[in-house]
Amino acid sequence: MSEFSLSNSVVSSAGDRLYTFEYAALVTETSTVVIEQFVQVGVIHPIGAMLHTSEIARIAQIQRLRRDLGLNLVGAMMVLDMAQDIAQLRARLKVLQV
Repeated sequence: MSEFSLSNSVVSSAGDRLYTFEYAALVTETSTVVIEQFVQVGVIHPIGAMLHTSEIARIAQIQRLRRDLGLNLVGAMMVLDMAQDIAQLRARLKVLQV
């Protein structure tokens, strides 16, 4: 992996660090073409031409599900959405149990 360069990221007006598609492709071991396809189908949501760390993590999770479990893109998205729903339900349950 190459050295991190400041040209790979910017700080948004909200103070969030945002990264280029090229950097996201590097750290997720994919390509910018795949990332652009994810954007086109609504799997990830860039801010302009930049990605938040949560979007890069989502790319990595999708790629792992596809590689390790053999899921297609729709299946991987469903797993991630269900995992997020479960986490939200657990958080609500925890609040109600207090």
